[in-house]
Amino acid sequence: MAISRLFIANRGEIALRVLRAAQGLNLETVIGVSDADRDSMAARLADRRLMLGPGPAAKSYLDARLVVQAAKASGCDALHPGYGFLSERAELAQLCDDHGIVFVGPQAATIAAVGDKLRARELAAAAGVPLVPGSGEIASAGDARRMADQIGYPVLLKAAAGGGGRGMVIVNGPDEIEAGFHKASAEALAAFNDGTLFMERFVPEARHVEVQLMGDGAGKVIHFGERDCSVQRRYQKVIEEAPCVAMPADLRTQLHASAVGLAASVNYRNAGTAEFLYDVLRGEFYFIEVNARIQVEHPVTEMVTGADLVQQQLRIAGGEGLSLTQDQVTLTGHAIECRINAEDPARDFAPSPGTITRWQPPEGEGIRLDTHISEGASIPPFYDSMIGKLIVHAATRDAAILRLTGALDAFEVEGVPTTIPLHRAILREERFRANAIHTRWLEQDMFAAERPAAE
Repeated sequence: MAISRLFIANRGEIALRVLRAAQGLNLETVIGVSDADRDSMAARLADRRLMLGPGPAAKSYLDARLVVQAAKASGCDALHPGYGFLSERAELAQLCDDHGIVFVGPQAATIAAVGDKLRARELAAAAGVPLVPGSGEIASAGDARRMADQIGYPVLLKAAAGGGGRGMVIVNGPDEIEAGFHKASAEALAAFNDGTLFMERFVPEARHVEVQLMGDGAGKVIHFGERDCSVQRRYQKVIEEAPCVAMPADLRTQLHASAVGLAASVNYRNAGTAEFLYDVLRGEFYFIEVNARIQVEHPVTEMVTGADLVQQQLRIAGGEGLSLTQDQVTLTGHAIECRINAEDPARDFAPSPGTITRWQPPEGEGIRLDTHISEGASIPPFYDSMIGKLIVHAATRDAAILRLTGALDAFEVEGVPTTIPLHRAILREERFRANAIHTRWLEQDMFAAERPAAE
């Protein structure tokens, strides 16, 4: 069905991003906001705003029935969940279906299938996609010990029901296995209400590479290239790039084919990302998971392809199908994104809510800033600390680093600490400039080098 009025079930920069994509398609927009966001930029720019509840997300953005009721009451025929919050909850997609609202994303059954990492591994294996050597469900510390002996140390214990680094523990030897199992299980239970674990071989020199996908729900899937998300802290991405120039061209072709084949095998609908580990030493890639939503880092893909991925989402949801063929997707140049958070690196990255007293972002050719912040904006304490994404595009990676360095140096923010100084430091690092990094480089090498030696 054609979409005429869209409900935006999110906040911050992604709410504003969705709103602008919808306006570009001449759709009416309604945004659901918490009391803390009643005066946000997205709330001011939408055609209509509806109050969902108080500031804490559990009483507003995370209440699926409340969100769908708001969409229904405001006469919306479609709902975009953004990322985070309810975006990968099959419950939200099903409630939308039950109430005759188009969910801008995959079908509920698909979200449920790929959201369970064990089930996703089974789907990948059935589609012939390479997997990290690992296990099925691990029921006890004894099972973990036996499986680790088969796989070989070090191993990674992982939560089956979630991601973001929660419920993930590296185990280097048999003496760590019992404590590691109980720690990972407890974290998984607390974060996802499900303590189920599985195990994978730990890849010490890995890069995190993901493929941007778009499907029509009937078996046709295309990709928009890949992103390198190897600069991470506590399993959270800090900097993202497109494309992954560290991966040989023939292997990238295989990577794209594997991602497309997996999504096509489940008749994937709308936007999704297939994530992989690239084992640099072995020259192999392994499937990790599927994220059934638009990603935080989608702008780097947009910069190198020229595609508006959120408008593509809305077109597919409105029944238009894929508006591009694979041959029409071309990559030009290199893009890099910095996630800018209201955090204090000097205080172990403690979140820093408060008021922005100065906000002077950089401007110029090849510079894009996705943000909901303006001077005087208030950053509430209830949500993720990201306040913007600075993205640059240039002809080569070296040129993009140079442009991003200048943009970060010109970025003036006062009122709260931010991670801008961290990004400036990363871009000065020789190993980053040489593209000789891995997923543990930031913490294991760069941060360790900055700590004073113990006396």
